[in-house]
Amino acid sequence: MIKDFERFAPKTLKEALVLLAKYGDDCKVICGGQSLLILMRQGLVSPKYIVDIKGISELSYIKDGKDGVKIGATTTHRAIEKSPVIKKKYPVLAEMETRLASIQTRNWGTIGGNVCHGDPAGDPVPVLMALNATLTVAGAKGTRSMPVDKFCLDYFEVDLRDGELLTEITIPAPLPRTGTVYTKFNVIESDLATVSVAASVTLGAGDGVCQDVRIALGAVAPTAIRARKAEKVLKGKKITDALLKEAGEVAATETEPISDIYASEEYRLELVKVLVPRMTKEALARAKKA
Repeated sequence: MIKDFERFAPKTLKEALVLLAKYGDDCKVICGGQSLLILMRQGLVSPKYIVDIKGISELSYIKDGKDGVKIGATTTHRAIEKSPVIKKKYPVLAEMETRLASIQTRNWGTIGGNVCHGDPAGDPVPVLMALNATLTVAGAKGTRSMPVDKFCLDYFEVDLRDGELLTEITIPAPLPRTGTVYTKFNVIESDLATVSVAASVTLGAGDGVCQDVRIALGAVAPTAIRARKAEKVLKGKKITDALLKEAGEVAATETEPISDIYASEEYRLELVKVLVPRMTKEALARAKKA
């Protein structure tokens, strides 16, 4: 049962930050609510005040520029899925959105709300890691930015200090000869991932050598993670099936999976060993065509 609370609906970022500064630990931010309301019904959180930022129009946008794209925190999943800019320049992001929950959820849920929820099985964060995204948060003392992989701290815990909220996601322009892919293994279509993998490969000019690689994993640790040791197996080399298999084995050693109703720890490890080579190989194929 949800306990009584007072709701505020600011129309500007400035108003929202004033409210957050005033009510501090007694306050929660909501922007869609699919995740927060469940936690409130379960009695896991009982805020006295709710700041609903869904109506802050200045935080809902997709801005394309020569250096990349900027996405406002209150932009809906459906807007990202359908954006011509995203489909053209960052197709993996649009592809990921098609598998995120249901259309009804994507119509109302927001990218910022998903990222700030801190669920290690969430879809967007591994993709944003593979795309080398940066997050900007704002508070009464100003703004600060960080790579997305530094934002996730622990299970359902992110780097938001008192009085702060996420305002923007910045994705740099894709490098030439780069391919990025994402998949998740799940029992029920569009459900949370049992294991998810996002991979990005950038090839050198003309030599086919892996110039850069980013491999991100979801649902196998307290947060989504970069498989940095696995990346080192591939970087600076021509990618072969043998190297891909080795990368999968190494990636599995970087995880901390748990057993739950969806899969055992052992099963998740095997999924990592299979999906990392498979998705990196697909990213390589896209890079060759880019």
